[in-house]
Amino acid sequence: MTEPRIGFIGLGIMGAPMAMNLLRAGFPLAVHNRTRDKEMSLVSEGAVAADSPAATADAADVIITMLPDTPDVESVYFGANGVFNRVRPGHLLIDMSTASPAIARRIHQAAVERGADSLDAPVSGGDIGAKTGTLSIMVGGSVEAFERARPIFQAMGKNIVHTGDAGAGQVTKACNQIVVALTIEAVGEALVLAKKSGVDPGRVRQALLGGFAQSRVLDVHGQRALEQRFEPGFRVQLHRKDLAIALQAAQQLDVSIPLTATVHDMMNSLLAQGFGDKDHSILIYELARRANVDIG
Repeated sequence: MTEPRIGFIGLGIMGAPMAMNLLRAGFPLAVHNRTRDKEMSLVSEGAVAADSPAATADAADVIITMLPDTPDVESVYFGANGVFNRVRPGHLLIDMSTASPAIARRIHQAAVERGADSLDAPVSGGDIGAKTGTLSIMVGGSVEAFERARPIFQAMGKNIVHTGDAGAGQVTKACNQIVVALTIEAVGEALVLAKKSGVDPGRVRQALLGGFAQSRVLDVHGQRALEQRFEPGFRVQLHRKDLAIALQAAQQLDVSIPLTATVHDMMNSLLAQGFGDKDHSILIYELARRANVDIG
């Protein structure tokens, strides 16, 4: 069976390796990025460059977007030269950005009106998961669209879960970002308390990894903090944006998520200090700064 032609829009830290994995899996690929030189590494491997989101849709059966924020998603799909200027019956639109559930539902409605379909499929796993093709993919949309997209998702991820109708993927990702943010904060509190108490934070981390407190965050980000190695896998400014999405959804539903609000405020502080482009694990540094200790 002929592989579907894929158009991929958004070639940042996550998007570029995800697109590369699709190319290596044998999918014909057209790519577009606002900063056009980011297309070149994929073009050199066999992808075709497209001049705009609309041109990307022209060249593809399935359009995937991986963009920074909800306004970027809105512009790429609904803008003057956006995807919906070229959507035709049978198209499948897959937004893998982390954006609001509302924009996912709007895209779905617009797709259905044109005889197309859509999925919201945000991911977790960071740049490492994007490079190794081991992302967790949380998918909202119809079962039929999900099954159609499954081989495509399998080229980029391992834990692929259909979580419900349109918007459900984005709700799931908001939940994921709450858990990750609050776990980073908890790890930071533990390591800072250890240091302030005169106990080696590295040994505390090692002990905790063998017990019920063990987590991927404690393992990876705990070590990052001890080494003070904060080059981005996932930037603070993006995680702050994700928590804002969660807070907005909670407000609309009258749900109290007070600790999420607290960590969001701490990320505001990090951005004010100029750390927006650092890895979100630098939240542990912020806690150490407040305690006037150095855990590295």
